Amino acid sequence: MNGTKYLLMGLAAVGLAACDDVGPDKSYDRGVNAHHLSQLEAGIWIDPEGCDHWIIDDGVEGYLTQRVDDYGKPICSGAGAPSTAVGPFKQGSPIADPL
Repeated sequence: MNGTKYLLMGLAAVGLAACDDVGPDKSYDRGVNAHHLSQLEAGIWIDPEGCDHWIIDDGVEGYLTQRVDDYGKPICSGAGAPSTAVGPFKQGSPIADPL
């Protein structure tokens, strides 16, 4: 029984070590016009409930993430009407957006 205990502890340690692998850095666009997303202008898309999401459109791909406060709670600023986008979210890309 004692050996099983150590085996389970070892497997748990290996499993937890795998949690350190968070994947690729999502702040870079690795496509045709590769660049760091901070070089683009973000706008705000307001969801149907009235809460804000950062939005970027580089002409080929789009990026979206929810705006949250320091405690992880959604920000609902009233920057625009629900289901609309405001701001310069199509700025900063050399690729024209056909839409």
